[in-house]
Amino acid sequence: MDYFTVFDISASGMAVEKARLEIVALNLANTHVANSAQPDGPYTPKRVISGVIDGSHFISELNAQSQALPGVGSKIVAIQEIAGNPRLEYDPENPYSNDDGFVEYPDINPVSEMVTLMESVRSYEANVKALSAARAMAATALEIGRQG
Repeated sequence: MDYFTVFDISASGMAVEKARLEIVALNLANTHVANSAQPDGPYTPKRVISGVIDGSHFISELNAQSQALPGVGSKIVAIQEIAGNPRLEYDPENPYSNDDGFVEYPDINPVSEMVTLMESVRSYEANVKALSAARAMAATALEIGRQG
């Protein structure tokens, strides 16, 4: 296995976590946005669904040693909308209120979104540390080769 494979694994993980962070930011930004003129109702929260990348050279080498890992790296499989009922708030003065005086807001839990945000940041940091460790190992290997 070469170092570029390790770099690819970390880079794919960082790309997934970046997308997850962008979706969390989008959800949080739309937490207090009323129905407006959307025909489908208020904003629908979204989630990133990630999966494993299959079929790389790393897998064939690893399978020769062990059957433990099914793939290498990660990828975005889908951005899924989360179904839920809109949150209703009584505000008869709002121009978007219905006949009963309720305004429809997206069903977004800011606490849950912040937990997802923190998980995403920590996962991104872990991928950066793995990338840095692989880079340091490659530099050390080159230094050892230069001395010999």
